[in-house]
Amino acid sequence: MAIAAVGLSACDRRPAPLNIDNRLTEEEIAAGRLTPEVMWKMRRAGSSSLSPDGTRLLYAVTEYNMAENRGITTLWIEELATGQCQQLTDYTSNNHSPQWSTDGASVWFLSDRSGSMQVWRMKADGSQPEQITGSGNGEGIPEVEGFGVSPDGKHIWWVQTVHVAARKSSDVHADLPRSKARIYDDLMARHWDYWDEGDHRHIFVAGLGDGLVTGGTDIIGADAAWDAPLAPYFDMAEIAWSPAGTMLAYTCKPLTGTEYAVSTDSDIFVYDLASGFTQNICKPVGLTTHQHDLPGYDKYPVWSPDGSKIAFRSMRRAGNESDKERLFLYDCRTAEMRDLTASFDYNASNAVWDGERTIYFIAPIEATHQICRVNVDDGQVEVLTRGDHDINAFTMAGGRIAAEVCTISMATEFFDINPADGIMTQISAINKPVYDAVKMGEVQKRWVRTTDGKQMLTWVILPPDFDPAQKYPVLLYCQGGPQSVVSQFWSYRWNFQLMAAQGYIVVAPNRRGLPSFGQEWLDQISGDYSGQNIRDYLAAIDDVAREPWADQTRMGCVGASYGGYSVYFLAGCHEKRFKAFIAHCGIFDFDSMYGQTEELWFVNNDYGGPYWETHNAVAQRSYANSPHKFVEKWDTPMLIITGEKDFRIPYTQSLEAFTAARVRGIPARLVEFEDEAHQVFKPQNSLVWNREFFGWLDRYVK
Repeated sequence: MAIAAVGLSACDRRPAPLNIDNRLTEEEIAAGRLTPEVMWKMRRAGSSSLSPDGTRLLYAVTEYNMAENRGITTLWIEELATGQCQQLTDYTSNNHSPQWSTDGASVWFLSDRSGSMQVWRMKADGSQPEQITGSGNGEGIPEVEGFGVSPDGKHIWWVQTVHVAARKSSDVHADLPRSKARIYDDLMARHWDYWDEGDHRHIFVAGLGDGLVTGGTDIIGADAAWDAPLAPYFDMAEIAWSPAGTMLAYTCKPLTGTEYAVSTDSDIFVYDLASGFTQNICKPVGLTTHQHDLPGYDKYPVWSPDGSKIAFRSMRRAGNESDKERLFLYDCRTAEMRDLTASFDYNASNAVWDGERTIYFIAPIEATHQICRVNVDDGQVEVLTRGDHDINAFTMAGGRIAAEVCTISMATEFFDINPADGIMTQISAINKPVYDAVKMGEVQKRWVRTTDGKQMLTWVILPPDFDPAQKYPVLLYCQGGPQSVVSQFWSYRWNFQLMAAQGYIVVAPNRRGLPSFGQEWLDQISGDYSGQNIRDYLAAIDDVAREPWADQTRMGCVGASYGGYSVYFLAGCHEKRFKAFIAHCGIFDFDSMYGQTEELWFVNNDYGGPYWETHNAVAQRSYANSPHKFVEKWDTPMLIITGEKDFRIPYTQSLEAFTAARVRGIPARLVEFEDEAHQVFKPQNSLVWNREFFGWLDRYVK
């Protein structure tokens, strides 16, 4: 590979480069096994896009220095004809979110090289970097969290934090600047992993010219106490320029307080630059409710090439984050809306227009993610790709498709996909040194008969060098979500190949309540956490346990979030199947969870309602089957892991479970991360997590 000679501008204030040396040691190569340490040496690729002529692939790579406990992201270009890769940015600053200019001659990107994260532009060979937003000194300037340049290159939108409400006591009582209280009159005091201190993300728009862009119009409204894009993920893909660069479509949920906490009713808004007028296309003025009845999530607008239509994802049911993601089409001239995937029983995401008559998208199908396309005129859907893989993102240009693809045995790599026949060709080998050195276990695709006579796809991952004449310890993996598919995903937190490499057979069922098997299969779990999906878990582990190479005397059960709930519930009804449990950020007590979590639409939908609705049969069944009510049946060692900043399933749920286990005399261990939330992201924390995870299993299962 070649590294571009990156020039420095007057605004450049980068520190010494972060040392990145993630070559495998001789011992790691000799062992030939995937370990947590080896996994953290892998390069993580993403944020890819084809050049306008389809000849080059622009992407980002993140690498980590374990000793420094941090990573750094660099930008790259691959010439697809030759496979030659060029590094555009160095290791002195973080650079991400790269975007091509319309002519392919330049690259726009975010960088913190001036002291704060701002928009920059450079030539496509990495030369002549130029700062676009901010003051240049990084002091007192809000950081840019995302951006988009209009197709004509005349305007730019960006997202930054705006202080819009008095929540801190030092704001409410200005004469007490050293006070440390937060004050609320309504709900949503905290969200996901942060307290509401009166700050929200807003979209700004400004013209592009010579010099720095330092002003801009807040199109959300200076006093608006809501976010665009939506909290808590702030996905910049929820914002899109029109092809002419005259309008901006974006996602927003303009609600506050309790109304916000119980609702998923986000909409698509269109802002006109010339007039400053904003229109809600999901609830247009002058049309009756039944004409545009869109009370659920409406997100991710994508303009047609001629700007006459907007495709977006829509959920029909209010308060349900896992309703079917329908691909909707809005006609900007007539305000007519159509569901393009009404006859397609799967979700649709990552919509990309190909001309005016075809939209490509990604759908989860039987525990994989495939590229599909729909004819705009007749709604006919064709599944383009096949195979056991996850296509997580893709772009189109120059008559070709470039996709980000992973499997249970491979982290993200880039593939070229032929739009004519869906044939996939790998075009990158970002982690080849790791795959050359370590052995992966075989991944089996197994269909298990459930207790109600259905067929359930279950992945079974075998240890490397598997010998069917031997007996192996077995792990049942319980998926979170609760409605997240157990697909061909590669995870740096819950990695099936990492578990198999430690000598375990991993059983990962797509139990009831998971997408990619139709809406009926997905919906079953809502209001019935303790029902058929729990029986599906047991059907999967019992089926594999009958194999001669599965040791029924050495089985464990692990899971996070809803998977953590599953662990707690199974601990009270597993009938001696398991020798150890591991629950990460699991729900333990439904009653207290209702008052501790933040987005109440989630528990209202999944439990059926609040605990005080004594005449609500669905809700009362949920609360009657809360795991904490079956603790008297617990008899198995349990490791409990949680993050102090987790406000979705607060760490107090884990403390309750740990207290119950120890008071009952059950061997238990609590691992609490003070600087993590619902997931564990930091490098050294991850190694602690893995050492505790496998240490517990090795002690009680292996």
